[in-house]
Amino acid sequence: MKPFFKLISMLLLLPAAVFFSSHARARDALSKDQPVLVEAVMCEAIEKFKPVNQAVVFSISLGRVFCFTGFDPVPEETTVYHRWYRQDRLISTAKLVLHPPKWASFSSMQLREADKGPWRVEIVDSQEKLMKTLRFSISD
Repeated sequence: MKPFFKLISMLLLLPAAVFFSSHARARDALSKDQPVLVEAVMCEAIEKFKPVNQAVVFSISLGRVFCFTGFDPVPEETTVYHRWYRQDRLISTAKLVLHPPKWASFSSMQLREADKGPWRVEIVDSQEKLMKTLRFSISD
C-alpha cells in the first residue's frame, strides 16, 4: 500500500514542479531582455545619487518632491517613464534613458499651493507595461 501512495504523491507533485521550473525559466528569460526594477521610492531630495528622506506624505513647503528608481540589471539601453498624476489627472511625464549594466535615475515635480492632495507616479517600461505605482500625498 505504501508504494501506491508514493506513486500518487509523485504524480500530484509533478505538474507543480513542471509549472514552477517553466515559470522560473520564463522569468529568467524576461529579465535578460528587460531592465529589472530593484528600487522605487518617493523622497525629499537626491544626494550623491541616493534618495534622501523617503516618505509617503510631503509638506508643500519642500517646494519639490522626487521619484527615484534603480534598475539592475539593464541588459541594453532602453527607456522608462515616470508618469506623475495628481488626483488621477496626468500632470507630467518624464522620459528616462537607462544604460547597461545597471542604472538609477530620478524625476521631480515642483510643488505649488494647488498641488495639495493625493498623487501617484507610475513607472512604465518602453512597451507601456506598468512596473510599479508609488502613491503619496502633499499636505500643509
